[in-house]
Amino acid sequence: MTAKRVLSVGQCAADHSHISRTFQQAFAAEVVGVDTTVEALEKLRRESFALVLVNRVFDMDGASGLEFIKQVKSDEGWTATPIMLVTNYADAQKHAVEAGATPGFGKAELGAVQMIERVKVVLGG
Repeated sequence: MTAKRVLSVGQCAADHSHISRTFQQAFAAEVVGVDTTVEALEKLRRESFALVLVNRVFDMDGASGLEFIKQVKSDEGWTATPIMLVTNYADAQKHAVEAGATPGFGKAELGAVQMIERVKVVLGG
Protein backbone atom coordinates (compact mmCIF):
# COMPACT_ATOMS: atom_id res chain seq x y z
CA MET A 1 0.00 0.00 0.00
CA THR A 2 1.31 3.43 -0.94
CA ALA A 3 1.50 5.99 1.86
CA LYS A 4 -0.75 9.00 1.56
CA ARG A 5 1.33 12.05 0.66
CA VAL A 6 0.83 15.46 2.23
CA LEU A 7 2.53 18.66 1.05
CA SER A 8 3.33 21.05 3.90
CA VAL A 9 4.06 24.61 2.81
CA GLY A 10 5.80 27.34 4.78
CA GLN A 11 6.30 25.65 8.17
CA CYS A 12 9.37 26.22 10.31
CA ALA A 13 11.57 23.15 10.92
CA ALA A 14 10.14 22.42 14.38
CA ASP A 15 6.51 22.64 13.21
CA HIS A 16 7.25 20.55 10.10
CA SER A 17 8.77 17.87 12.33
CA HIS A 18 5.77 17.87 14.68
CA ILE A 19 3.30 17.79 11.78
CA SER A 20 5.25 14.95 10.12
CA ARG A 21 5.25 12.83 13.29
CA THR A 22 1.56 13.43 13.90
CA PHE A 23 0.54 12.60 10.32
CA GLN A 24 2.76 9.52 10.20
CA GLN A 25 1.32 8.17 13.46
CA ALA A 26 -2.33 9.05 12.84
CA PHE A 27 -2.60 8.47 9.08
CA ALA A 28 0.54 6.62 7.95
CA ALA A 29 1.11 9.66 5.75
CA GLU A 30 4.37 10.96 4.33
CA VAL A 31 4.71 14.73 4.76
CA VAL A 32 6.83 16.55 2.19
CA GLY A 33 7.89 20.03 3.29
CA VAL A 34 8.62 23.05 1.11
CA ASP A 35 9.39 26.60 2.15
CA THR A 36 8.11 28.88 -0.62
CA THR A 37 5.26 29.38 -3.06
CA VAL A 38 7.56 28.63 -6.00
CA GLU A 39 8.68 25.31 -4.48
CA ALA A 40 5.11 24.36 -3.63
CA LEU A 41 3.81 25.09 -7.12
CA GLU A 42 6.65 23.07 -8.65
CA LYS A 43 5.81 20.10 -6.39
CA LEU A 44 2.10 20.35 -7.21
CA ARG A 45 2.87 20.36 -10.95
CA ARG A 46 5.10 17.28 -10.75
CA GLU A 47 3.68 15.17 -7.94
CA SER A 48 0.38 14.05 -6.50
CA PHE A 49 -0.70 14.87 -2.94
CA ALA A 50 -3.78 13.84 -0.96
CA LEU A 51 -3.69 17.09 1.05
CA VAL A 52 -1.83 20.39 1.14
CA LEU A 53 -1.17 22.03 4.52
CA VAL A 54 -0.40 25.74 4.37
CA ASN A 55 1.06 27.87 7.15
CA ARG A 56 -0.71 31.22 7.66
CA VAL A 57 2.60 33.08 7.21
CA PHE A 58 5.48 31.23 5.53
CA ASP A 59 8.43 30.93 7.87
CA MET A 60 11.12 31.36 5.20
CA ASP A 61 9.92 34.46 3.37
CA GLY A 62 6.83 35.78 5.17
CA ALA A 63 4.53 35.02 2.23
CA SER A 64 0.80 34.83 2.88
CA GLY A 65 -0.69 31.36 3.18
CA LEU A 66 -4.09 32.80 2.33
CA GLU A 67 -2.74 34.26 -0.93
CA PHE A 68 -1.18 30.89 -1.74
CA ILE A 69 -4.54 29.17 -1.20
CA LYS A 70 -6.27 31.69 -3.47
CA GLN A 71 -3.64 31.13 -6.16
CA VAL A 72 -3.91 27.34 -6.04
CA LYS A 73 -7.71 27.33 -5.91
CA SER A 74 -7.90 29.66 -8.93
CA ASP A 75 -6.07 27.08 -11.08
CA GLU A 76 -8.58 24.60 -12.54
CA GLY A 77 -6.01 21.81 -12.39
CA TRP A 78 -5.84 22.04 -8.60
CA THR A 79 -9.35 22.99 -7.55
CA ALA A 80 -10.04 19.45 -6.32
CA THR A 81 -6.86 19.31 -4.25
CA PRO A 82 -7.81 19.60 -0.56
CA ILE A 83 -5.98 22.42 1.22
CA MET A 84 -6.00 23.20 4.94
CA LEU A 85 -4.66 26.33 6.59
CA VAL A 86 -2.53 25.72 9.67
CA THR A 87 -3.26 28.55 12.10
CA ASN A 88 -4.68 29.14 15.55
CA TYR A 89 -6.54 32.26 14.32
CA ALA A 90 -10.26 31.67 13.68
CA ASP A 91 -10.59 34.68 11.37
CA ALA A 92 -7.77 33.39 9.16
CA GLN A 93 -9.45 29.95 9.03
CA LYS A 94 -12.70 31.64 7.99
CA HIS A 95 -10.97 33.52 5.15
CA ALA A 96 -9.19 30.35 4.02
CA VAL A 97 -12.47 28.45 3.81
CA GLU A 98 -14.01 31.36 1.89
CA ALA A 99 -11.08 31.05 -0.55
CA GLY A 100 -11.80 27.35 -1.10
CA ALA A 101 -9.83 25.59 1.64
CA THR A 102 -11.17 22.77 3.76
CA PRO A 103 -11.45 23.79 7.44
CA GLY A 104 -7.96 23.43 8.88
CA PHE A 105 -6.46 23.39 12.33
CA GLY A 106 -4.12 25.33 14.56
CA LYS A 107 -0.72 24.21 15.76
CA ALA A 108 -2.15 24.15 19.27
CA GLU A 109 -4.63 21.47 18.08
CA LEU A 110 -2.01 19.24 16.44
CA GLY A 111 -2.70 15.67 17.52
CA ALA A 112 -5.95 16.51 19.33
CA VAL A 113 -8.98 14.31 18.68
CA GLN A 114 -10.91 17.08 16.88
CA MET A 115 -7.92 17.79 14.60
CA ILE A 116 -7.51 14.08 13.79
CA GLU A 117 -11.23 13.79 12.98
CA ARG A 118 -11.12 16.89 10.74
CA VAL A 119 -8.16 15.54 8.76
CA LYS A 120 -9.64 12.03 8.65
CA VAL A 121 -12.46 13.41 6.51
CA VAL A 122 -9.84 14.20 3.84
CA LEU A 123 -7.26 11.43 4.30
CA GLY A 124 -9.40 8.62 5.63
CA GLY A 125 -8.51 6.43 8.62
